[in-house]
Amino acid sequence: MKLDPFYPIFDRADWLRRTLPLGVKLVQLRIKNRTEADTRAEIRAGLALCRAYGAVLVVNDYWQIAIDEGAEFLHLGQEDLEAADLPAIRRAGLRLGVSTHDHAELDRALTVGPDYLALGPVYPTLLKTMKWDPQGLARVSEWKRRIGDIPLCAIGGMTVERARGALEAGADLISVVTDITLNPAPEARVRQWLAVTR
Repeated sequence: MKLDPFYPIFDRADWLRRTLPLGVKLVQLRIKNRTEADTRAEIRAGLALCRAYGAVLVVNDYWQIAIDEGAEFLHLGQEDLEAADLPAIRRAGLRLGVSTHDHAELDRALTVGPDYLALGPVYPTLLKTMKWDPQGLARVSEWKRRIGDIPLCAIGGMTVERARGALEAGADLISVVTDITLNPAPEARVRQWLAVTR
């Protein structure tokens, strides 16, 4: 499966209603601090929207809901990787993306046969406090040399202006959050992202 190079991450299905009509083809729902019922409803809505627009939804963390709702793709952080039932995930046919931040995490992620790997934060990020310093573009290139044909996702502090550099360094796709969600004109920003990554 070839993954679209533009990979936004949102916390609500409402964002999908706004961005999928613009041409977004790969999107993640990363839902935090909601009830299980609310989370399931958001994922269900996200899946329906993605199917209607011919896009792929990646469910963050909630592997059991992803299985129950018939999702195609799951993303796990390192902590979630420890708790998840990987055989059940694979039996369900879910494709899997895994976060990495250092060499030990990369080595571990490679043992599960990921369908893509994420490296971050490439740049300083507003989204959350990270215990890792920004990785920089040299680390993107190093990761790509190490993982070969596995798609590499650059995440963390990504902006339209930084996108070309990340792609040239070896990233196959770029995840973006606040450059869209905090932008005063999110739809216009999505169109800029689509232009720079296609």
